Parts: sequence; structure tokens; C-alpha cells
Amino acid sequence: MISRFLFTCALLGSYIGTHSAVAQSTAFGFELRSVAKVVQGTDTLRHAWAGGLDSPQFSNIDLNADGQQDLFIYDRRLRRVQTYLNVANPAGGRQWQYAPDYEVLFPTGMHGWALLRDYDCDGRPDLFTNGDSEVDIQVYRNVAGANGLPTFQRVTAVVTALIGANQVNIDTGNHLPAIEDIDGDGKVDILIYDWSTLKYITYYRNVSPTCGGLQFRVASTAWGNIQSCLSTCGSYNIFNGSLCRPTGTQHSSGSNVTVLDFDGDGDKDLLVGRDFCTQLTSFTNQGTSAQEAFTDANISNAFPFGTTPARVPNFATGYHVDVNFDGRRDLLVAPAVYDNLDTIETRRSVWYYENAGTGAATNFQFRQNDFLQRDMIETSSLASTTFLDVDGDGLKDMLVAGTRHDVGTLFTASLAHYRNVGTASRPIYKLVTNDYLNLAAKKYARLQPVAVDLNRDGAMDLAFTGYETYGRDGFLRFTLNQAAPGMPASFNTTTLRSISNLPNSQFDTAAFFDVDNDGFVDLLYGTNTNRTDLPAGQSLRYYRNNGSSTLETAFVITNSDYGQIRTATNTRPINLCPVVADFDGDGAPDLLTVDVSGQIRMFGNIRAQSGIFLDRTSLFYNTLLATYNDGQLGIRDQNHITLAAADVNGDGAPELFIGMESGGVLAAATRNRVLSTRGASQNLALSLYPNPATTTTTVEAPRPVRLTLFDLTGRVVRTVATPARQHQLDLRGLAAGLYIVRCETNDGQLGVQRLEVK
Repeated sequence: MISRFLFTCALLGSYIGTHSAVAQSTAFGFELRSVAKVVQGTDTLRHAWAGGLDSPQFSNIDLNADGQQDLFIYDRRLRRVQTYLNVANPAGGRQWQYAPDYEVLFPTGMHGWALLRDYDCDGRPDLFTNGDSEVDIQVYRNVAGANGLPTFQRVTAVVTALIGANQVNIDTGNHLPAIEDIDGDGKVDILIYDWSTLKYITYYRNVSPTCGGLQFRVASTAWGNIQSCLSTCGSYNIFNGSLCRPTGTQHSSGSNVTVLDFDGDGDKDLLVGRDFCTQLTSFTNQGTSAQEAFTDANISNAFPFGTTPARVPNFATGYHVDVNFDGRRDLLVAPAVYDNLDTIETRRSVWYYENAGTGAATNFQFRQNDFLQRDMIETSSLASTTFLDVDGDGLKDMLVAGTRHDVGTLFTASLAHYRNVGTASRPIYKLVTNDYLNLAAKKYARLQPVAVDLNRDGAMDLAFTGYETYGRDGFLRFTLNQAAPGMPASFNTTTLRSISNLPNSQFDTAAFFDVDNDGFVDLLYGTNTNRTDLPAGQSLRYYRNNGSSTLETAFVITNSDYGQIRTATNTRPINLCPVVADFDGDGAPDLLTVDVSGQIRMFGNIRAQSGIFLDRTSLFYNTLLATYNDGQLGIRDQNHITLAAADVNGDGAPELFIGMESGGVLAAATRNRVLSTRGASQNLALSLYPNPATTTTTVEAPRPVRLTLFDLTGRVVRTVATPARQHQLDLRGLAAGLYIVRCETNDGQLGVQRLEVK
């Protein structure tokens, strides 16, 4: 391991020294943004490329210091942050706008839950969340940064409380606490279910002398005398000497509490959601802020009152936030699951209740069961995309795979078809069907589609990895396009063909690319397998296409540790997914990978690399901070993220599409293309004369090369496909200015030089 580390450091040192200007400016990268309009029915999705929601937790915060309350979302399943700005609607009023640049303002390392609450009374909500232990509470103070942007400084890694004479950690277990002022003294207190018994609510009173302290004392181990009876959902008892009857199986793995004054009498009422249960149970407080009082008669499993009661798929939790911009806090109800072993449907799982009240009491009225989700690409879980011209109109259409809840407890994968009804430069993707090719009938539990011309007939075929719902066997299957090039695609999925000799784990991924430049697409295969009946290997494997017309056996293992890709701790990446395209515009193929770390890595010009591939991270440009970062995709071992690339707007640059565990898709456009990331030893020495030039210039190389001329926006303006050592380049018709000449040999060696046209 030490020798490997030293070798990698030596390579990186040479790389950084050669490219210090590139490293400092980080000129090339991606920007997360909308790259195309998406239409479902008659609705144009406002947040199409936001990535979906699974187990979201909501808080209000002014993100951009404009005096408006924006929206912070923490998705428990993915450990991912989403941020939305409260902006003016051109048609009048206000609307939500997905704003990913603000996500990086929040710290990494949040686990379990994250709530924004102002504990120091400065008007800026602070961050309470689980720490690395996943049971302790850590607190970050929100301090005004540059331009009023929030910055979070950790003030404690562990919140403690006094129990008798002992100071102990406040342990949240799997529960979401209520962090609110319970007793009306202006300081935040904490209510949380006892993690050991799961039956009683512990009240941690803030006993700090002034606002801004985090000194707590246990004021009650059974707040409100509320006892959870674990035999059935919605079964509770206000005990005054009596206890729950132990009927049925006693089970629960978590209960979440939300406190708010829904009857307007000045004290805190209670909402409780329980794991394995779909509803919220309400407890109306008949006491005061100083002394709570509950009775069995004031318990209801039909909350909110006077409207459609909340019924989310599992582990219902309420969030008291303003989402309709009227200054009155509404109610959102969403699942609080931390995995999806129960295979719940999450496409329509965020229930929105508008607070229609006008006085102190709330009046929650049901408005929709898909808040924000209605305006997203949302497949429920395990999204993955590919692009091909389905209808033969010359425009790339979009296929989005996803997995949703089916009959019983099954997860069923299908392929949605979005037809491009726009133009080559302004795509508009309109949903045609959620089950293209009727793949749902095959009962697959997951799909990752890849459009590729496998048989070299000029028509794009369709391959996909996945696994069976029954038996859970993995596969890489394909169907050849029976149509001629340029005609509407014709796929027969009655009998699908399978590529053999693969690991076939459940979450394997595939990218097809001609690695050795012999005219046949090869296979780059991401896998978690440890099968002993296959050659020992790591996460990314290279299967060379031997040119056989029998495609099932044409792919032969050539390198079982392609690129020797490792994590920052020198371990094997989990759930790795590859994609290959010329992202940086230097004319050479680049490899992008993603894994459970949520970090996308770029390995430039992979044909010129061998052994340990050199990579680049911090690929996403943040326009708010004018810096590059890794993006906020979530960091969790259960995350399955996929990558796809396609030039959907005809600008010559591939857009990047990121399929999320949460069933949505993120999109990113390239910026500042035309960048050579190779060291001097890998560059061809080019000679250009004259330079500057007017009508023609001569390009000479030491070896036969193909030639491409780019302008500084990355647009291709001239190409010469036939390799030669000398090229006469016609410059007539080009505007005066700077251009980039890129030359490439058949084995991927590259030369890049500037050319000035007068």
C-alpha cells in the first residue's frame, strides 16, 4: 500500500506541477442547471432536474439575504441537501425555484435528521443534526457570512443534559426530536422519544441563564404522561396509574415528534408519527405552556381535522413550515424512512396542507400529495437515463428508468419515454409513456439503460443492467434495433439476449466505449462482486469486444481492475458507475465515475492512461461562490447513483445526467471546454505556420494525426478525419480571433496549440 501511495503521489506531483495554472483556475467543469424543458401532460416541470425526494425533512431559512423565507430540505435516505429560493413568479405572486448552489453552504457529515432552529435568538436559524455516531445531537451556529449568506460553525459535537447529578449525552436513536420552545421562556427545548423503551417522551428543558445557551436538564421522562402502545399504529394511552394492554406483537423502531400550537391557546400540542405506520396521531394539549395536560379523549388518528387525513407510505412526520408565501406556517407530511427495505412508493409522498386559518388557531386543508415532486422527474427510486432517437425524427429522445412499488410488496422497474418535441438546439422532453417496451411486465427490480450500436449497423440498440424481482439474479441484457438507421426504433423484447461471463450482481452498471480504438465497442463494467469463480477483480472491469458476431460471448475480460480506482482511504469504491465521453473538449475520451461517496471523478484521456489512472475531483462550478466543489449528491453506502452523457442541445458538448437513488435526475452542462489535461510527456509537439494566419495554415506533427479546430466556446469549426503528418487547414470564412487546434493519433496521443486568425 505504501509503494502504491508513493507512486500515486509522484504522478500527481508531476501532474500538478505541469498544470499549476489549470489547477488554480480549474477552468473546465460542470454546472448543475436545467438543460432542457420537461413536460408531463400539460405541465412544464419547474424543478425537472432537482433529483427527486424520498425521505425529506423541511425547514425555512433566508438563504440569499433578501428577507424572504426560503426552503432547506434534508433527505434522510440519501443524506442529501436540497435548497429552494422563494422568488417572484412572472405571472404574479411567488414560487419555489430549485437553487443547488446554496446546498454547499451546509456542512457535510449530517446523519439521520437535520432541522433549522434559532437557538441563540439572533433571527438566523441554526442547524441541529445527528453527528457521526448517528445518535448524538450536534449543533452548528448560523453566522452571517459574505453578502449575508449563512455560514455554519459547529459549536458542539454532543448536546448533553443533566439527569440528577449526572451529565449525559442526549441520545436520539432513530427518532426525530422536536426542538422548540416548550415552556414559553424563549429558549429552545427538546422533546424526544426514549430510545431504549420507545414508549415515552423525554422532555429536556433548556436551563441556560440566557438565550443562546445549550444547557439542558431532564424535566420529565414521560412528558404529558403519554405512553405509546406498540401493538398497533395509533394506539396510545395517557396513563394515570394504568398502562397499555400488551395485546399483539410489541414492535417499533422509531417515533418522531412535532410540536405546534394547532388550537391557538398558547401551549404546545403534539403530533407523533411511528415507523411501520402511515398516519399522524395528534394530542391536543389542555394544559398550559408551564404544565402540559393530555387526555385520551384528545387523541386523534385523523389529523389534520376537517380535511383528508395524512396517510403517507410509512413513518409519517410533520413539518411546520411556510410553503405558500403568506407568512403563516403550513404543514408538510412526509416519510421519515432511513432505508427502503419496505419498498414504499415515494413518487407522491409529500403531503401539503395549507394553513387556511386567519387567527391563532391553525386550519390545515389538504392541497396535494406531491409537493415539489409534481414538478420533478420522479420515478420513485433508482433513476437512470439514456438517450436515443426513438421515433426517427432526428432528435434525441430521453428514456428514464426507475423502480416503483407494485402489487403487494414488490419493486418493479420500468422505462419512461420522453419524446423530444422541441428542436435539436432547444430540446423539450414530453412524457409519452411510463412503460416503454412494456418492461414492467418482466418484473425487474432495477434497470440501467444504455443506448449503444452493438452490431455496427448504424442504428442504436438498447442494453440494460438490472436484476430480477424473483430470485434477484443480476444481468446485462440487450435487444438489437431491427430498424434501419434514421428510422423509428424497433425493439423486440419478447426474448432478450444476455451478455455472458459477467459478475451479474444486483447493482452492476455498464458503459460501452471503444477502449482500444479498433472500431468495436468494448464494455466498462462497474460491480461490487466478490465471486470466486471469476477472475479476481475490483470495482471497474474492462471487457474487450473481440469482434465476434455472437454478441453474447464477444466481450472478454481484459483488465479486472481497470484504472486501479480506489477511494480516498485506498479501498474499493462501492456501487461504482462509469460513463465515457469527451467532456473537456480536447478530442480525447474521458471517464467519469461515481460511487456511494457521492463524488464524481474525472479521468482524462483514458486511452493515454495506464496503470493507476490520474483523476480530477471538485468538478462542479458554484456560481454563487465562484468556486468548484464536488456537488451535493449525498453520502451513504446504500446510495445507487448512475451517470449518462448526451449532447442534447447540439452545441457539440455532452451534457451530464445523474440518476439518483431518490428517483429523480440531476442535469449538468459543461463549462470552459477545450482544455488539455495531459502532462508534457504525453503531448505531441505541433508546428503551426503561419501563426497568426489569414486564409490557410499548415499543421505538422511527428506522427499521423486527425485534426479538429475549435473556437474558444468549444464549438467545432473544422475537422480533418484522415490521419496525416501534415495538414493544410482552410481558414476562409472564420471570424478573426483565437482558436484551438487539436491533433490526435490513433492511439490517443494528443497535441493542442493555439492559432490566431486575422
